[in-house]
Amino acid sequence: MSKDDKEKVQIIDKDLDLSNAGRGVWLVKVPKYIAQKWEKAPSNMDVGKLRISKTPGQKAQVSLSLTPAVLALDPDEKIPTEHVLDVSQVTKQTLGVFSHMAPTEVATAAAAGNGKENGSGATGATSDSEKLYMEGRIVQKLECRPIADTCYMKLKLDSIRKASEPQRRVQPIDKIVQNYKPVKDHAHNIEYRERKKAEGKKARDDKNAVMDMLFHAFEKHQYYNIKDLVKITNQPISYLKEILKDVCDYNMKNPHKNMWELKKEYRHYKTEEQKDEEKPKSDGSDSE
Repeated sequence: MSKDDKEKVQIIDKDLDLSNAGRGVWLVKVPKYIAQKWEKAPSNMDVGKLRISKTPGQKAQVSLSLTPAVLALDPDEKIPTEHVLDVSQVTKQTLGVFSHMAPTEVATAAAAGNGKENGSGATGATSDSEKLYMEGRIVQKLECRPIADTCYMKLKLDSIRKASEPQRRVQPIDKIVQNYKPVKDHAHNIEYRERKKAEGKKARDDKNAVMDMLFHAFEKHQYYNIKDLVKITNQPISYLKEILKDVCDYNMKNPHKNMWELKKEYRHYKTEEQKDEEKPKSDGSDSE
């Protein structure tokens, strides 16, 4: 965590208002159509009425009725107005409701101007005006459930019909749609055939000439793959394998599996003793 992040966390902890921490709050889950209506409603409008009826010895009955003002926001859309709220206690969880009051643009500009006059940064002045409140602790959960009347049944039928409509449909078109123009032959295929034609058919060279090429190749590396040897000698693979069986061994085990190596009678590798003998000679020639 950087230094700036630590400062922000400290400011939030300092500005957290816990004066309403002991207040009990209800957490209510409402249907989607009610939430959409309430989002469209202005802040000063009454969106519903809550009724709590208590009967001695029985559980309290909670109901919600939407106001005509909310229904008038979209008169064409018919939704249920009467709802029942199922109450459940919150026992094994600790949930809270928080609110954040951000500074207004005017207050931010004024704070920035005061910061410039006082020689201090505007960030500190802005963060001081931000407030975080704890509005209360959730004590009950309520689920809003509409009464199964004719209006609700019609609403559910419309939602099922919309969900069953396929997203993709077959549509007739008046003209031909051609996204990709067909090509008789691709450029890389033409290039490959021209290169093969320029190289010509692989002809069998003299066996001694092929062996010389192999010995020259094995002077550079001890192990070769058959594909690499075909490229080096430019010989047919069947003819090359006949020659390799005479002068090379095929490794069947790791670490050089499926690789060719010269037979012992054709190898001429320098031993460690010969390498050590050549080092002082080279050092002596350098000193002269």
